[in-house]
Amino acid sequence: MKPQPRVLVIRGGAIGDFILTLPALRLLRETIPGCHLEVLGYPAIAELARTAGLADSIRSLEHRTMAPLFAKTAPIDEALAEHLRSFNLVVSFLYDPDGHFRASMERIGVKTLIECSPLVKPEGPHASRQLAQGLEKLAMFLEDEHLHRAHFPHHPAPHPRIAIHPGSGSEKKNWPLQNWQQVAATFPHAEIIYITGEAEAERHIHPTGHTLWHSLPLPELAARLATCTAFLGHDSGISHLAAACGVPSLLLFGPTDPAIWAPPQPWIRFLRNPTHSIGDLCVEEVNLAAAQVVAKS
Repeated sequence: MKPQPRVLVIRGGAIGDFILTLPALRLLRETIPGCHLEVLGYPAIAELARTAGLADSIRSLEHRTMAPLFAKTAPIDEALAEHLRSFNLVVSFLYDPDGHFRASMERIGVKTLIECSPLVKPEGPHASRQLAQGLEKLAMFLEDEHLHRAHFPHHPAPHPRIAIHPGSGSEKKNWPLQNWQQVAATFPHAEIIYITGEAEAERHIHPTGHTLWHSLPLPELAARLATCTAFLGHDSGISHLAAACGVPSLLLFGPTDPAIWAPPQPWIRFLRNPTHSIGDLCVEEVNLAAAQVVAKS
């Protein structure tokens, strides 16, 4: 019997960066059928790949044995080296400007290493396509840059349930909380849920008066998002997760370009003021767009 192909994908980065890489994992799955695919990354985030059925196992990029791989001549743990050599293909999305990681992989005998740049250029195709371009060295071409509902099935609740994520990784990408609260007030018959995490806590964003989903493990948050009838948010990793869960969404953009960074799913709508300042979006404009998204859900 022919041995099962083994593929390792190494991907760090934040939630949104990781989700934007999932189409590349899907491409690997489709092109190498029956492969065992492992993700080496941050477990709390990488677990999403297993939840979506795109990875069979995960391993921590933060394990103490990993550090020598990024040094020039440090001794490498033999058990780790043996594990890495067990893969037929290693795909790395690590930033390795000095080539130390590549040299380490060659030194321990990894046969096939494909490097995909984790850097997204401000011009060019959508971020998911840019991240998958390294796979073109293996004649793998990403034709569809978004995930389908099959990976995170959408099971909306029988009553209107609107999730709002009032934060992001940057203050410049955030619309004021009081504005979101005004929008929420226009849906008196809907269950309003606010999603928060460490970033919102650090910025003292504390929504009150509604259900709060705070710092949930990502697979659990994905399962809950899949029950929502609509999602409202910014350019953030949580917005990408909501989009992957099939939730009709309205996303507000400021300095970042939605042509590159917005979730590419067809059930996503975004607003961006010509000034590219998110604070210049008025409540009335967002109210109207949110009502349209909710009405279509």
